[in-house]
Amino acid sequence: MRRRDFITLLGSAAAVWPLAGHAQDSDRLRRVGMLMSNTASDPLGLSRVSIFRQELQELGWKEGRNLKIEVRWSGGDASRINDYSAELVKFVPDIIVANGSPVLAATEQATRSIPIVFVVVNDPVEQGFIPSMAHPGGNVTGFSFIDFPLFGRSLQLLKQMAPGVTHVGFMFRPADHPHYDTKLKSLAADEQVLPTELVSAPVTSNAEIENQVTKLAAQPGGGLIVPAGTFTLAHRQAILASVAQHGVPAIHSYRAAVVEGGLMSYAPDTVDIFRRCASYVDRILKGEKPADLPAQAPIKFELVLNLKTAKTLGLDLPPTLLALADEVIE
Repeated sequence: MRRRDFITLLGSAAAVWPLAGHAQDSDRLRRVGMLMSNTASDPLGLSRVSIFRQELQELGWKEGRNLKIEVRWSGGDASRINDYSAELVKFVPDIIVANGSPVLAATEQATRSIPIVFVVVNDPVEQGFIPSMAHPGGNVTGFSFIDFPLFGRSLQLLKQMAPGVTHVGFMFRPADHPHYDTKLKSLAADEQVLPTELVSAPVTSNAEIENQVTKLAAQPGGGLIVPAGTFTLAHRQAILASVAQHGVPAIHSYRAAVVEGGLMSYAPDTVDIFRRCASYVDRILKGEKPADLPAQAPIKFELVLNLKTAKTLGLDLPPTLLALADEVIE
């Protein structure tokens, strides 16, 4: 081969090699671990994972080609959350998506190096998961769900639907949200809340759910707020059955509860939050660091009412509330 031809060939190869290397890198199989708060059969959880997968596909990530997603379903069980967190870390994923406060707490304990994108986590700064929304730092960023002051609005909406409500329970599992008791006292002292009595209704089992609802029903003007939580999400059927049996008006934090027979819900759209979460997973897979991605608050809220349940409880749907509703289930 003549020297000039050899140099031309060498130059052409050099121009191709970086492109080939880039193609191989973009097609390299990436791994995403997901630890969900729902059970594997929960339609709400399935819809969340489905929109997450669809959004990643639109961003160029094809499962089986350049992406593998490992999903674990905890059903709100604390032991499963810990076991699955450790299992996903051993999977050595490029990213872990952590759904809910207990899941995020366990995942943070399991790894300080693998990027974590949290999704649907209440008050992540207040709970100490990140130092600030603008600068999350470390290996964690993500998408929050409900800030505690939102429950003041939930109480207002519940009283619009059921004006006779004067004694309201706030149902949650203390291990999942230890800060709720302190926040609840602050909310109960708010002049806008008075003269409504707002009390803690801690639960750790279906039997305790029944007991708390029975106590609320025994007092005149009993009502219930069911805040967002891993336990209350997984046990929402028990909550729905109990409030229906005792005729207690309740407002929930998930649309799914109203679709399944609950009276009303007011909260951010969780499916939309999972859709947005995919964009951060995409950016981290492409090289950005979690510490450089500000944590995001919800942008889409929805008020959902169940007309049939209102009629069963003897409640008339106020026109002002109907005008505010994003969805009315008949």
